[in-house]
Amino acid sequence: MKTLNQPIQSLTFTNSKAIYFYYKRLLDLFVSITALVILHPILLVICILIRFDSKGPIFFIQERMGKDGVPFTIIKFRTMNQDSEKDGPQWVNKDDIRITQIGYFLRKYRLDETPQFINVIKGEMSLIGPRPERKVFMEEFERELPHFSERLKVKPGITDWAQTNGGYELTQEEKLNLDLYYINHLSYFLDLKIVFQSFLVIIFTKGWR
Repeated sequence: MKTLNQPIQSLTFTNSKAIYFYYKRLLDLFVSITALVILHPILLVICILIRFDSKGPIFFIQERMGKDGVPFTIIKFRTMNQDSEKDGPQWVNKDDIRITQIGYFLRKYRLDETPQFINVIKGEMSLIGPRPERKVFMEEFERELPHFSERLKVKPGITDWAQTNGGYELTQEEKLNLDLYYINHLSYFLDLKIVFQSFLVIIFTKGWR
């Protein structure tokens, strides 16, 4: 794995990766559509619980940075109070008082992320890829880690190599190293490994906030 103490060259992809990205897109569509069909009764229950748990919209929408820096609107179940950012953008802590009662459960089991299957179907995200960041945080990280924007070489994902290897417990430097490792070693095997590890993270509720 490359470290940030070494120069990181711009990441480029050869034509040999075209087939990989083609079949990855087909798999993204198949899994996302299938998941929404199978899970829709549970998702409807979640919508009802959110509505009765606290005031505010059911869904949380926010602009994030996508592939090549193109912004898109991410969709999640709302897990925090409606005025959670009245004092400006803030990081979320595990014991954050802004999180609603149902929000704790949704975040713990990553159910708040399930609406992002819609983002995947729209082609804005992939099932697997570096987690998308907000522009304000991207600019902050880029000042400290000049190669942070290299993560935008691929579509952001619902889960990724960094999330399954420490997640929120990692520093931004560690996340960047893991994200670049994933981008430099794109393969079906690595994707399968991330899917398996993601299930373990959900089952054992590791690294949630």
